[in-house]
Amino acid sequence: MMILRSSPSSPFGRKVRIALSLLGFDGDVKIEPADTTDVNDSVRAQNPLGKIPVLIAEDGVAYYDSRVILDYLDDRAGGGKIVPRAPQARLAALRLQALCDGILDASILTIYEARWRKTEAREPKWLEHQAGKVTRALAALEAAPPALDGGLPNVGQITLACVLGYRDFRFGGDWRSDHPRLVAWLDSFAARVPAYAATKPTG
Repeated sequence: MMILRSSPSSPFGRKVRIALSLLGFDGDVKIEPADTTDVNDSVRAQNPLGKIPVLIAEDGVAYYDSRVILDYLDDRAGGGKIVPRAPQARLAALRLQALCDGILDASILTIYEARWRKTEAREPKWLEHQAGKVTRALAALEAAPPALDGGLPNVGQITLACVLGYRDFRFGGDWRSDHPRLVAWLDSFAARVPAYAATKPTG
């Protein structure tokens, strides 16, 4: 049985959990919590970077980060499921995933600035820099939301859903008023993918 080291609040862990469900691996994985701030947590041995998620296969190989894990799961499922085989479609999915991972990185750095620094030590220019990434990326996605066809969502679409869910979770849904097409897109995704509601973040 595979082991997923993650946290209920991690959007990157949510990506993996949604992929596991879409690919039919729910019964083949055990989810174990990880505390990346605990120097004694074994996650630091499983991933030298001490970051989550980490997926440990039955042979003991640890896969990280979420992009690598999703590629591994797709291959394990036979390939071409959530990572398209056709070059143009594959690159489009990977490009979307990269954009959305970037939004998540900027969002998490914003959260960490508030969590790890005292108010007087926070750097407004740094926060503006991260906010600019999020604003530009969401505007680009609003202009052309990725089409959801009848097949499984791809890695980029899974990541976009996790982005929007994380902005709801940590930022009070601040994206919604200015991005009606993305609101509709997320509603459609959630209706098609029960794992989206089942993996709602907590903590």
